[in-house]
Amino acid sequence: MNAPLPDVPEVRVVGLPQLTQGFDLVERLDLQMHLKVHGPLEPMGGERLAQLAEEISLTGRGGAGFPFGKKLRAVAKATIRRGVRPVVVVNGSEGEPACRKDTVLLNRAPHLILDGALLAAEALGARTLVVAVTRNSTEISIRAALAERGLSDRRGQRLRARVVRTPERMVSGEASSVIRAVNGGPAIPPGRRERAAESGVGNAPTLLSNAETFAQLAVAARTGAGRYSQHGLDSEPGTVMLTISGQVARPMVVEVPTGVPMRYVLQLAGAPQVPQGVLTGGYHGNWIDSMAVDNCVISKQSMAAVGGALGAGAILPIGPDTCPLGEAQRVANWLAAETAGQCGPCRLGLPAAAGGLSDVLNGGGPAALEALREVTQAVKGRGVCKHPDGSARFFSSTLSAFTDDLAAHVLHGGCGRPTLGVLPLPEPGYQEVVESIPSGEKLAVDWTLCKGHGLCADIVPELIRMGRDGYPVLSEASVPTHLRDRAQLAVRRCPELALRLEQGPQDRPSRPALPSADRKALGSGRG
Repeated sequence: MNAPLPDVPEVRVVGLPQLTQGFDLVERLDLQMHLKVHGPLEPMGGERLAQLAEEISLTGRGGAGFPFGKKLRAVAKATIRRGVRPVVVVNGSEGEPACRKDTVLLNRAPHLILDGALLAAEALGARTLVVAVTRNSTEISIRAALAERGLSDRRGQRLRARVVRTPERMVSGEASSVIRAVNGGPAIPPGRRERAAESGVGNAPTLLSNAETFAQLAVAARTGAGRYSQHGLDSEPGTVMLTISGQVARPMVVEVPTGVPMRYVLQLAGAPQVPQGVLTGGYHGNWIDSMAVDNCVISKQSMAAVGGALGAGAILPIGPDTCPLGEAQRVANWLAAETAGQCGPCRLGLPAAAGGLSDVLNGGGPAALEALREVTQAVKGRGVCKHPDGSARFFSSTLSAFTDDLAAHVLHGGCGRPTLGVLPLPEPGYQEVVESIPSGEKLAVDWTLCKGHGLCADIVPELIRMGRDGYPVLSEASVPTHLRDRAQLAVRRCPELALRLEQGPQDRPSRPALPSADRKALGSGRG
């Protein structure tokens, strides 16, 4: 299956539309239609804007969930202290294959996002606005919206506005990656932690927030905190945008008030009546089971209480007819290939974890499971960005959620179900040719020739490790572009000519590795 989501899937709404108001009238709200639907927006002082954000409990909708009012105040304080004009950045980078809610807003309601961003810029006294986007469609839409408002990056304007394109990668949407891209560098984390509120774009105090967050701010500024809070829960007022995909009849983006039952949202998309698992929060999120679905409503607090996560609003159910560990393996390979290649936990740990999960699936037994748990634990809390932690969370949640399937694979060699590929992943070739993207090639070993010298593991340890039997264990992930030269070097220097690079469909599991005993039997001993 593995059908990537379209840029703008079907959009539905539960209750009264807020962010999606006017979607039933036109495909895209240009400035004229936007004003007809939403009305004009009056400027608001910085303190009043921060109070509004706090009254509606507005938090970032990109996954981190940081309070917007607190962020706004931090930028204002840094601006006053340093005497430097701040910068406002809309983070519309959406590189996760399971997320489309920001893409929908950027394509269909770009002016609502710009309303919120310009409101914040005026309140802070900013003279620079940047919108970071990932896809062709979002770039075209937001450039058109800026032109409709007469905004550009030309000198002499009261506010200069520009669009920055980031690659369609998991790590490119992190705040530090976006700021680095805006500053003219690669869209990957810089390797050091800096607070954007203190020093971001051009070293100026920077207010960076998610596209939906700015749209929510614009809605609240028009309606006031009282009317805004009439929708949703008292503790988490308003609506949220969700992307529903996975094993559903109709992948969609849906706007729902907080408090709507999870079960209702899944039924809206045609999910299985009794899913064996639902991945919440996307590929850095957590799995929950069918019983948790029945006890859960759409809110950060409720989803966390059952072991889930709202995150960036991606919800992905899988039915009982697919192997959940096989589905997780496909995602694990993709997560490993998404490394920025800058730190050990990401560059070494994620390919090792993906390879470890493959070992478990291919009959590695309890020893393989224990090795996978050790690798996953070693990755946590040690990366320079959130990608290793988020990926480790996905691995740990997978092992906790599907214990019966795990036991079947560890003790009996498999669960007997195929991997249908229902979790969306990009098609090969979707990215620009940049560092760390998958090359489409995988390493393979001819076990009739291999004698276990281990030289290959020394040359490219990110992709090859030595197993307990003294023979190499290869990562199931596609070789990242930035490691291809070293992978070729390992192939050339193999004394027995047993290692090779071969083309293969991305994210499709290769043939199972031979058990240790068979490898030893085929080899003629070590040199």
